[in-house]
Amino acid sequence: MNDVISLLMKHRSIRRFTDQPVTEQQLNLIVASAQMASTSSNVQAYSVIAVTEPELKKELASLSGNQAYIEQCPVFLVWCADLYRLQQVTAPHLGEQLSYEDSTENFIVATIDVALAAQNAVVAAESLGLGIVYIGGVRNQVAELSELLGLPELVYPVFGMCVGYPDQETDLRPRLPVDAVLHRNRYSKDRIIEPVNDYDETTKRYMLKRTDGKSDTSWSQVMATRLAQPNRLHMKQFLDSKGFMKQ
Repeated sequence: MNDVISLLMKHRSIRRFTDQPVTEQQLNLIVASAQMASTSSNVQAYSVIAVTEPELKKELASLSGNQAYIEQCPVFLVWCADLYRLQQVTAPHLGEQLSYEDSTENFIVATIDVALAAQNAVVAAESLGLGIVYIGGVRNQVAELSELLGLPELVYPVFGMCVGYPDQETDLRPRLPVDAVLHRNRYSKDRIIEPVNDYDETTKRYMLKRTDGKSDTSWSQVMATRLAQPNRLHMKQFLDSKGFMKQ
């Protein structure tokens, strides 16, 4: 184990923050670190909106499922897949030539770019003693939130991220065993169930501890409940409206 791996292994989601601000220098370091993540063909198809205005954070919290920690954190980062910038800066070079910034492949590229950059930002923030929690709730009322932030066509909010100094101690949430996710040479369908069964027992014990004995719901039960919910089905129509995946 080295210092980097040790830091990665200690990752926790933080939902309570102190009043200590995130400095401009820290924010710049976090975003600069994000920019050093791998990016497909160097397209760097993402933008980050740092929200610090209290009233704006309050509105974003309301649109994201009334998650109070969006209001409480010193800075709320909205990570956006951004093909608009690419469209604008390449147009003078293309002239009348057909352009494919609205292709499904470029949508995938932009979304992956956001995720890679954001996770770099997480590691950078945690190395500075800060804590984070990802907020998928920015997609709950995605059209309203996008309008509030002035997002143009070919830009969509992939997730938010609360950043600040932790004001809580949380247990590490257990992950699937490596054997459940690591396949060798080919996908092994016959070795899926057993490691997940083992993980279910681990998550039952974790939930019993976390809820003071009130719940022992397993991971697979939680996932079954999640899959049975029609979650954010509006996203397809919204992405169509923003000009994505036309080709």
